[in-house]
Amino acid sequence: MKRLIFPLLTMLVTVCLTSCNNYETYGDLKAKERDAIDRYITSNNIRVISEATFKAQGETTNVVDNEYVKLDRTGVYMQIVRKGCGNKLEENKVVNLLCRFCEYNIKADSLLCFNDRQGMMYDKSLGRAIDVSQYVDKMSVSRSGTTLTASFVTGMMMKYHNSSSVPAGWLVPLNYINVGRPEASGDEIALVKLIVPHSQGTADASSSVYPCYYEITYVREK
Repeated sequence: MKRLIFPLLTMLVTVCLTSCNNYETYGDLKAKERDAIDRYITSNNIRVISEATFKAQGETTNVVDNEYVKLDRTGVYMQIVRKGCGNKLEENKVVNLLCRFCEYNIKADSLLCFNDRQGMMYDKSLGRAIDVSQYVDKMSVSRSGTTLTASFVTGMMMKYHNSSSVPAGWLVPLNYINVGRPEASGDEIALVKLIVPHSQGTADASSSVYPCYYEITYVREK
């Protein structure tokens, strides 16, 4: 019996040390997220500008130069491709916005969810594959000053992530873009590109600590 004690203790210590070496702290995960964002910015030739420069340019980003503004309070990087027609979201009123988007996990280098193109995805609730392009995401939004609250009413984000919670990063552009509906020739709906850290992302991104890239259009529902 005594001869077995030492080998067992050795095995337990080895397992413990291996587990400890494989364990990643939240700080480790955030550092990996930061590295993933930096690599994405470099590999896509993104030019990051400050909020001061962004404001000096009339809250616009130069698309030709592939400019993104880093918004320090949220850590979100934003490029306004089209500012949109109409006006900004009015205050103290619930408004339904329709969105087309793609969601890309930067850390895993994989497309997660989308409805801005044709493609098939399995829908658990229906028990079959669906063409995601048929599902425009609708979110109900209200604004008070610079504070925005929102929830998904329907759409692919709600289906894929099984949640009605709108990522905080999706709401950041609404302080800068217009959300009217095209009524005249030349009117365009707003289009933004975002790099969203986990802290401003979905519950899935937050729990697994990964950043996402989004392309999103916003237009007011009729």
